Amino acid sequence: MAASSMAGDALQGLKAVVKSSTDLISQLESFLHSIAVDKTSEATAPPSSPSPAAESIDPLSLAHDSATLIKAHTTKLSLLIINEPFTPSAISKVLRELVAGPIPALASAVQICDSDKYTAVARQDLAWRCYRVLKELKSLVEIIPLNGKVLPNAQKNGIRGDKGSMAATGVIWAACDDVILLKKLGFAGLLVKKVEEYRDTLKDILEELKEYSEEVDEDEDDDGSSEAQGNGVNDVVDQLQNTHISTQEMLDDLMNPRHIPRDDPDKIRERLESCLKRLRLTTLLYTAIVKRRLKALPQLPTATGTPVAQRLDEVFPLLKRLPHRFGEVACAFYELDRDAIDRAMDSCFFDAFAASEMLMKPWEGQRDEFTDWAEKFQVGIKKPD
Repeated sequence: MAASSMAGDALQGLKAVVKSSTDLISQLESFLHSIAVDKTSEATAPPSSPSPAAESIDPLSLAHDSATLIKAHTTKLSLLIINEPFTPSAISKVLRELVAGPIPALASAVQICDSDKYTAVARQDLAWRCYRVLKELKSLVEIIPLNGKVLPNAQKNGIRGDKGSMAATGVIWAACDDVILLKKLGFAGLLVKKVEEYRDTLKDILEELKEYSEEVDEDEDDDGSSEAQGNGVNDVVDQLQNTHISTQEMLDDLMNPRHIPRDDPDKIRERLESCLKRLRLTTLLYTAIVKRRLKALPQLPTATGTPVAQRLDEVFPLLKRLPHRFGEVACAFYELDRDAIDRAMDSCFFDAFAASEMLMKPWEGQRDEFTDWAEKFQVGIKKPD
């Protein structure tokens, strides 16, 4: 009887700990998500605010240590809920350790990663990674069995598309690894990684437009007239009479870009050549920013009071937006829409010029090698020919 009573008490205790743990995780999850999606006005402060002494702690180091502990505790938790004998008290102990230390510490790492010191870009990235850890951790906590028995194989291995506890554990490990990686990258490394990703997207667009520039409208008559121009949809309708046409062939006909006509009355090819030259310049700008500005970034937060973080937060929206803008340029070329091409190119090259202007000066001083290069870039981006 005594043993049965103790087991019952342990199970009731586990139920209480699971509820309090999920409540805390949900609260911190909401806090981190608000920061990650840049809705800080809606963010509710976590239960325990960092002490003044915590302000001197490196946010990435704190996040690294917290994620490492969460990963280790997740491993223990995962094993305890699938292996006999089922031990509620051991599971409760792991949950209490998580709630007492690494879970709130993970949120604190984001809280002390102040935008004015470390950039809003880094704060949002850290918040998103930490949010994913807590989101996935909560999913695992919610499937802890409260009936006194270990998880059945269906919940352990997953069934009908639902991930089981083993897969959920792997997802948590991956999310923790993403947070742990940040300490190795550092703030400068994180910013470098982002700009290199933007640049790679620009290079992809450049390659697509180069391939497009080499295509010729083979349906044109020798005199330059083309009745087929713009009749792609009609062609597909005609082909519907052919029962052998595949869905993929229909999609290919509809999605293929229109080729530049030989007579080119709207001077599309001339615009395309100009765009390609300036897009190449823009990819070089991203490379130069990485080499001469981000890899030369002083340690954050800066001790001199130089507004480094503010300058970065001003320019990063432009650097992030430019690949999307150039994607719109490409679409306008594929549609042979002269006015849309002109509008989209103007927006792109204005943003590229502005980005170079914002980073014209070095972090300290007035001029350096990048300054000289950026001045030449601005001349080229205005008039590439």
